[in-house]
Amino acid sequence: MKTTWIAIAALCAGASLPVSQAADAGRGKQLHDKHCIDCHSGMVGGDGTLLYTRKNRRVHSYDALIKQINRCDQSLGLKWFPEDVRDVAAYLNREFYKFPVKR
Repeated sequence: MKTTWIAIAALCAGASLPVSQAADAGRGKQLHDKHCIDCHSGMVGGDGTLLYTRKNRRVHSYDALIKQINRCDQSLGLKWFPEDVRDVAAYLNREFYKFPVKR
């Protein structure tokens, strides 16, 4: 009986560990183009990417980028999964921000 409880506890502990997964910037671009461009292009004109490169941008770190994407997700009611946010962040970081990424 004790062995059973130890096995159950080990499985539960393992289930709560985050799964390491590389972000997919290509998929992030697809999500970005589908859900983000319309709002951003209305804010600054053009194709919407000026928002990321303007001098007075709000995002100054990779962590801040993740937080901003989460705020947009919540505002739009997209209900993205964490991997969706990671993918969009990978795309934006690769193309515009170039922040160091913690592994």
